[in-house]
Amino acid sequence: MMAFAPSNAGFKAGLSFLARWTTVGLALAFLLVVARSTLSTDGADPRRSAPPSVVSYADAVSLAGPAVVNIYANKLVTEPANSIRGNPLAGRIMGISPAGRPRHRVEQSLGSAVIVTSDGYMLTNHHVISAAVEIQAVLWDGRVMRAEIVGSDPDTDLAVLKIDGGNVPAISFSEETDVRIGDVVLAIGNPFGIGQTVTMGIISATGRHGFNLATYENLIQTDAAINFGNSGGALVDVEGRLIGINTAHYDDLALGAEGIGFAIPYQTARQVLDELIEQGFVTRGWLGVDVIPLELRNTLSGEVRPVLQVARVYPGGPADLGGLRPGDLLLRFGEIDLFNPAQLSEAEAGTAPGTQVQVSALRAGVPLASSITLVQRPALQSP
Repeated sequence: MMAFAPSNAGFKAGLSFLARWTTVGLALAFLLVVARSTLSTDGADPRRSAPPSVVSYADAVSLAGPAVVNIYANKLVTEPANSIRGNPLAGRIMGISPAGRPRHRVEQSLGSAVIVTSDGYMLTNHHVISAAVEIQAVLWDGRVMRAEIVGSDPDTDLAVLKIDGGNVPAISFSEETDVRIGDVVLAIGNPFGIGQTVTMGIISATGRHGFNLATYENLIQTDAAINFGNSGGALVDVEGRLIGINTAHYDDLALGAEGIGFAIPYQTARQVLDELIEQGFVTRGWLGVDVIPLELRNTLSGEVRPVLQVARVYPGGPADLGGLRPGDLLLRFGEIDLFNPAQLSEAEAGTAPGTQVQVSALRAGVPLASSITLVQRPALQSP
């Protein structure tokens, strides 16, 4: 029986064939892995990519913290006369003044302020220092200084103070014109007078208004804790730059709310700061009306359009001189169609006093047009 063995040449040829195809297969597998990796990276949803790890915000606090001071504003409060009838001794023991003699006492208001210039100008809230007879500022390093009021603007709930402390630490400002919902922020202030405290959160919303905190509201909403005493403190970004002045939390308005605080945007605060330092007041145009929102329905088409009804015309003001009356429905201010009170407030405040503006309205269904010259907004009672 004959046996067949492969020749040496045939064996070598087989090995060469196998090696070539093995190399090709490995190359194809490598290319496939690279291609899949590239596709998974380029086509990945950026929202699902892992965010950079943040270990600490200590650097931001070390930059911004020294520029935030504690404010103690002493206010003289006058209480009406009172007495315990028939028992003046008991009245004296309880500290109640005899009838006809009002009792005076000093009440201390807590708050915060932010040093914005190295020569000692500070931003805070109007409600922190309103009616104060003496204001003390406690700096980061423990120094206590007397602060003077440079100017105050109830319409935005902002005020400017000045301390004379030589070269003091000033906060840096964010050059960004807009902040984004979801950005991490830090609130720095003096809650309940316990000393400087830092809380963290995010920007929950922007452009909030309608809370009757001030005449002009365009607030940043945040869930960073803002408590009593935080008012006037700093809302900063993760680089320690000022983006807002803390002003209120929703618990002031609705008991039980959590994680709803408000800050005045830096852009608003900077404008008020500059004008109060330069001229002692903020330049704003004024129409001289109070309005309420209504809906106007077209009886033929059924179309509904928001309008503003004039609820009050200030005697001798621009609107009064221009012929507007309570009950008129305002439709247009200059080139702006009116839909809500905040829109009108912003439009008139952004118009220079002395400017003549065309106002379109309806009176008893009849179109009315009036050319009204705005004046500087007077110091009205704040809300």
